Amino acid sequence: MHRIASISAVVLALAGVSACHHHASEMAPRFSEAMTLGGQTVSAATLTHGGEVYTHYCRPCHGAKGDGKGPSAPGLRPPPRDFRLGTFKFAAVAGGQLPNDEDLRRIIKGGLHGTPMLKWDVPEAEMAPLIAYLKTFSPRWKTDKPGDPIVAPPDPWAGKVAEGIERGKRVYHGMAQCAVACHPNYATKQEIFDFTKELTSMELTQFRDDMYGSIAKDSDYGVKILPPDFTYSRLRSGEMPPDIYRTIASGIGGTAMPTWKGVLPETDLWAMTHYVKSLVDLRETSAADALRDRLANQPAWSPPPPPPPTTPDAGTPPARK
Repeated sequence: MHRIASISAVVLALAGVSACHHHASEMAPRFSEAMTLGGQTVSAATLTHGGEVYTHYCRPCHGAKGDGKGPSAPGLRPPPRDFRLGTFKFAAVAGGQLPNDEDLRRIIKGGLHGTPMLKWDVPEAEMAPLIAYLKTFSPRWKTDKPGDPIVAPPDPWAGKVAEGIERGKRVYHGMAQCAVACHPNYATKQEIFDFTKELTSMELTQFRDDMYGSIAKDSDYGVKILPPDFTYSRLRSGEMPPDIYRTIASGIGGTAMPTWKGVLPETDLWAMTHYVKSLVDLRETSAADALRDRLANQPAWSPPPPPPPTTPDAGTPPARK
């Protein structure tokens, strides 16, 4: 079904491109004055050219007004981005901040996996005008500047990835608690109890009913978003370690996924990166089925009893005053 939906999305998008290609110059807006967008002054000629590029590549899905309501949009899930919001999910900046041009270039060139947002081979000479034009849709670009880029430091688990995965499993379930209200758990109740106590000194004894499923969360995009099951779902912004690190560290703008950069130590950010990557690598394998079976058939669990109260040794005489 996912493949059929993707093919349908491609057909709709390409049909829209074909229908509007020869009308691009007629439909694109004309600019008579330069604009300051994201702290940069962009000439009228560049914005006009960017509008023509946008009309050719982007308008069928994102619409002439940048509202995500192009002629192909009704058949696309998830719906195309509404650029008027000035909110972007997969930028290498703290969640909610404006992206840098390199973020927009990466998304246009690489697409978003598992969505109708394809990889677009936009010529490099046309990329900067297109990115500049995208900024005209939201007033945020007139007042705000892009956030500081989040750059990954060297991987501290290089050469010892297995150790990083084990640490990441503990951080995911016990410290960051990614599965408390969003993502699935991938460990038994006993393991989660042990990890949480080890890393936080707290005893986690209550678990949600569907602890091995995701929970749909509200977003700024007018739709609920289901956090991915890493053993099943395609990751939107890439599945290699640098991509996963960027998403964890930056968060996902406009969603419940927070920015973890500066909250967790870099060793733990990279450990979670390797752990998530290990789960992604299980997708469509028998090992993923084995993990699900192990979790579904784990022994019945109850919290360990509290330790007995400490009492003085009856054989020890009271201290002299």
